[in-house]
Amino acid sequence: MPRSTTTSVLTPELRRVSSVMVLGSIMAILDTTIVAVALDTLGRDFHVPVSTVQWVTTGYLLSLAVVIPVTGWAVDRFGAKLMWMTSLTLFIAGSCLCGAAWSANSLIVFRVLQGLGGGMILPIGQSMVARAAGPQRIGRVMSVVGVPTVLGPILGPVLGGLIVSNFSWRWIFYINVPIGIFTLILSSRFLVGHEERIRNSFDGVGFALLSPGLAALVYSLSEVGITGRFTSTPVLVSFVLGLALMVGFVLHALRIRNPLLDLRLFKNRNFTISNICMFVMGATLYGSMFLLPLYYQIARGQSPWQAGLLMAPQGIGAALLMRTSGTIADRAGPRKVVPVGIVIMAVATIPFAFVTSTTNDILLAGTLFVRGIGLGLSMMPIMSAAYYDLSHADVPRASTTLNIVRQIGASVATAAFAVVLQRGIVENTHAHSASDSALLSQSVKLPPTIAGEVARAFAHTFWWTVATIVVALIPTMFLPSHGPAAVPGVATDEVENLIAPVVSAVD
Repeated sequence: MPRSTTTSVLTPELRRVSSVMVLGSIMAILDTTIVAVALDTLGRDFHVPVSTVQWVTTGYLLSLAVVIPVTGWAVDRFGAKLMWMTSLTLFIAGSCLCGAAWSANSLIVFRVLQGLGGGMILPIGQSMVARAAGPQRIGRVMSVVGVPTVLGPILGPVLGGLIVSNFSWRWIFYINVPIGIFTLILSSRFLVGHEERIRNSFDGVGFALLSPGLAALVYSLSEVGITGRFTSTPVLVSFVLGLALMVGFVLHALRIRNPLLDLRLFKNRNFTISNICMFVMGATLYGSMFLLPLYYQIARGQSPWQAGLLMAPQGIGAALLMRTSGTIADRAGPRKVVPVGIVIMAVATIPFAFVTSTTNDILLAGTLFVRGIGLGLSMMPIMSAAYYDLSHADVPRASTTLNIVRQIGASVATAAFAVVLQRGIVENTHAHSASDSALLSQSVKLPPTIAGEVARAFAHTFWWTVATIVVALIPTMFLPSHGPAAVPGVATDEVENLIAPVVSAVD
C-alpha cells in the first residue's frame, strides 16, 4: 500500500481500537452527569440533606482530580494497555459497590473508588489512540475518540432521568458493569500490550503538591456551584490552599528532570495554544451543560429526562460534523476550521440570552442543533493540534495535561455561572438567599409570574456564555494554519507496527 494511503486512511484495525476507547471513555464521562438527576431520590432514600448527598458528585470529581496527574507516569512505567485495563477494572468494581451501597456515606466512599478508575480512562484512551494514529491521521481519529467528551454530558441527564423514573437508582451504577466487562474483553483482544516502557522514578513531591492542589481547587469551585457564593470560608480556604499547592508544584516541576506533569511541553507553541483553547472550550461546553438542564427544569418545569431529550439536538449536530472537522483539520489546518465553529457557537447561543419561560421548544432545539454544529467543528481539531509536534514519548503526559486543563476550565465556568444565575434569581424574584436555594431545588412547575422572572435570570446568565465563547475565538486565531506533518518518533512504519498485532488478533 502506498505511504500516502497508509497515512490518510483509518484502517479497520485502528477503528476497532478507537471503538474500544470510546466504549470505556463514555462510561466515565457519563458518570460525571448521570448521577445529578438522582440526587433528590438519593437524599430521600438515605434520609440525608442535599448538603450531604451532593458529595456523591463532588467525591467523584475530587477523585478524578487526584488520579489524573498520575496517568502519564503510570502509562510510561507500566504500559498503556495494563493501565487501561486496571482503570476499567477499578471503575467496574466501584460501580458494583455504588449500586450495592447501604448508606449515603458508603455511596460517597464507593464513588471515590469509582472515580479513581474513571479519572484515568479518558487520558489513557486518548494517548493510546494518538500514538497509534500518528500525526497524519490525528484529527480524524480524535473526531471519533472525542465523541464521549461531547455526548457524555448531554446523554447523562437523559439516561439518568429515564433510569430514575422507571427503575431503581441503583441501575445508574449497575448499567456500567456489563458494558465495562464487554469493554475489558475487547481490550484484551484488540489492544497492543508490549509497547516500550520508560522507567522514570515517581515524582512523589510533585504528586503531594499537584493532586491535592487540584482537588482543593475543584472542591472550592464545586462549593461555589452549590452555595452560590465566592466568599464563604470553605471556598476561600480551599481555593487559597489549592492555588498555593499549584504554585509550589510549578516551581518544583521546573527544577527536576522527570516531573509528574511535564511543564516543558508548554515550550511547544501548538501545545500551549491548544491548551488555552481547551480551557476556554471546557468552560463553554460544561458551563452550558450546567445552565441548559436547569433552565428547562426550573424555568419551564420539565422533568430531568425531558430536559435531557431537549438537549439532544446539540449532540446530534456535534456528531454530524466531528468526522468532517477532523478531516479538514488534517488537510488544511485547525485555524481554517475552529474559528468558524466558534462563531457558529456564539451566534447560536445568542437566542438563549432572550429566553422566557414559554419560548418555543422547536426554536430552542433548532438553535441547539446549530450550536452543536459549531461545537463539532471546534473541539476535536483543538485537541488534535496539541499533538502535532510532539514525539511518541510525549503523548501520555500531553493527554494528561489536556484533560486537567479541560476539567479546570469546566469547574471555573460552572462556579461562575452558578453565582451569576443565583444572584439573578434573587434579584429578579426579590427572594432571600435561603429561599433561592429552595427555589433551585424545586421539581414542580413555578407560578407563571415567578417562572418569567427566573427565565430572565437565565437569559442574563446566557450572555456570560456568549462572552465566554467570544473570548475563545481569540486563541483559536493562533492555531496551526497547516495540517500535521510527520514528526520524530511517530513515523508511519512505527504506526503500522503498533497496530499490526491487532490484525493478527482479529484474524
